[in-house]
Amino acid sequence: MKQFLELLGFLALVQGAMGLIHEFTDWHIGLVQRIGFLDGYEIYASVTLIVLAIALFAVAESQQSG
Repeated sequence: MKQFLELLGFLALVQGAMGLIHEFTDWHIGLVQRIGFLDGYEIYASVTLIVLAIALFAVAESQQSG
């Protein structure tokens, strides 16, 4: 379970960072800008993904290994 949470956290962190990179540089990377109902809220969604990643890492760290 710990590895699964870490994987989800990593994916959320990468997608959040890619969304912010897209917004500030206009590189066409990441999935956040491709989701239609997030039009105009891409920065908020990207920051939320980064915060979610930090929370997932914290929960994964609190899990007992084994």
